[in-house]
Amino acid sequence: MIFSTNRGEPLSIPVHALWLAQDDPKKNTAVLASKRGDLQLHKSPRTLPKKGIILEPLCGKVFGPEDHALLLEQHGALVGLDCSWAHIEPSVESVMKSTRLQPRMLPLLLAANPVNWGKPGRLTTAEALATVLHLVGQTEQATQVLGAFRWGQRFFELNHEPLTAYASARTSQELVDLQFEFFDLDREALEGSS
Repeated sequence: MIFSTNRGEPLSIPVHALWLAQDDPKKNTAVLASKRGDLQLHKSPRTLPKKGIILEPLCGKVFGPEDHALLLEQHGALVGLDCSWAHIEPSVESVMKSTRLQPRMLPLLLAANPVNWGKPGRLTTAEALATVLHLVGQTEQATQVLGAFRWGQRFFELNHEPLTAYASARTSQELVDLQFEFFDLDREALEGSS
């Protein structure tokens, strides 16, 4: 369910990113999206919103339909953890000690960014944020978050089928199971992390 303003426009979800400055700010998707006003950039976990979802790929719990209400009905914020894939483990450990946001990971999708193009799960922060926005029905906001990038629309084209299926899932388990229809995965390894 998406709530609307008096003018019938869908409510936007507050979108934030915690930038740990581990890569070039001139190429960083969170930094570039923040310059366009598509998200609010933070440099410290202390300044993050107190209620919402933080996307981090190690938590083992996939963002699913049960999480939608936190963003749509309870007005929680969506936060992307922006760090280098090379430093993901210590970064996640450090940040998660400093926040009460609910950690979630994404279902598997293909990256469209030039650095990791076509690699499963190697999304940029902007791609990850756009994924959640798309899954909760905020497709215009999702498109806007990726609007700064030449490859932004390609992300939605590349992942059209899984995004459509994931968005229609009724439970997190159904969403996790859907990944096997689109990607060649080791079921035991994946189920051990969900």
